[in-house]
Amino acid sequence: MATETARRNTPSTSKGRATRDRIVATAADLMYRHGAAGTSTPALRDAAGVSSSQIYHYFADKDELTRAVITFQTEAILANQAPMLARLDSLDALRAWRDVVVDAARQRGGDGGCPLGSLSSELSDHNPQARDALAASFTAWGTAIREGLLSLFAQGAPRPQVDADRLALALLAAVQGGLLLAQAQKTTDALEAALDTVIAHIDD
Repeated sequence: MATETARRNTPSTSKGRATRDRIVATAADLMYRHGAAGTSTPALRDAAGVSSSQIYHYFADKDELTRAVITFQTEAILANQAPMLARLDSLDALRAWRDVVVDAARQRGGDGGCPLGSLSSELSDHNPQARDALAASFTAWGTAIREGLLSLFAQGAPRPQVDADRLALALLAAVQGGLLLAQAQKTTDALEAALDTVIAHIDD
């Protein structure tokens, strides 16, 4: 079984890799807009321009595809944010990261929330494998924030009484809660308030 999964997840040709990548990217978009339950194989097949047999060639079932989507979304988030977090050298740089998060939500009008947060709300209570994958994704995101804060403190920013681990969790929670409220309220006010409050604590 492990060998078969590895074969599906590592296509041997560039064409196969491109097909699998297209399936995952399309599934990620559909799940972001309609949820995992609302993303059917026919809808994915038509949107990705592939056959059902191609989908099942690379993914044994929808759960496996969903975990690939979680990996895809995690990599996209970290590719966007980790470089900026790795270069934190001042509170202004931390505020610039905050602005990137807020501006992205504002441009969408709050629609969609966080792609990982939305999947977590939908899947965590009844899909243990997806929950584990999502927990690992949030840990990776929190680690990137934590390492950025440690870099910030190393550059001489005042170090608050709360340690970097808890501050990173607070910032991640501010992002998740703020995006959820932005989705419901169609405004980034809560997201801005949450992030600004944590940053003000660091600057205190």
